[in-house]
Amino acid sequence: MNVTLKLFATLSDHLPAGAQSNQIVLPVVPGTTVQQLIEWLHLPSKLVHLVLVNGVYIPPEARAARVLADGDTLAIWPPIAGG
Repeated sequence: MNVTLKLFATLSDHLPAGAQSNQIVLPVVPGTTVQQLIEWLHLPSKLVHLVLVNGVYIPPEARAARVLADGDTLAIWPPIAGG
């Protein structure tokens, strides 16, 4: 199955080879959770702040249980300060 991964701001440095702009379509094993994909990508946990699947916020405590489905879009933002 395929999942679209979008990484924003400083996290875009962690995109796998072949990414265009800030996204890439990744083949993943059925049953993969949001947390498993984050770990597989070796994303620094302190930079994984805002996580959305298909535009729906996934809180930290739900990431290990949220299974990704074919065609899902996983978007991740680091903490961002504004002013």
